[in-house]
Amino acid sequence: MDERHLIEVSPDVLHGTPVFARTRVPVKTLFDYVKNSDTLDEFLDDFPTVNRAQAVKVLELAGEDLIDAVVAGRIAAKEIETPSGAS
Repeated sequence: MDERHLIEVSPDVLHGTPVFARTRVPVKTLFDYVKNSDTLDEFLDDFPTVNRAQAVKVLELAGEDLIDAVVAGRIAAKEIETPSGAS
């Protein structure tokens, strides 16, 4: 899936809220579902204009961005100390 056509932002669609391309479904709605312990299938059932590939790609990109932010130090991560003698 072409990442450049995954999300659209237009002042004519929901006042510029980022939505899944060719839909009126805000991307934030997917994250709200995940946060509320709903499944991806539940999200897709409730928003049939979003296809599975779109939703999965958005989640993958969000995960990659989060990991990049931790590595770059923009988000603090708790360091786990290993017990002495462990490697």
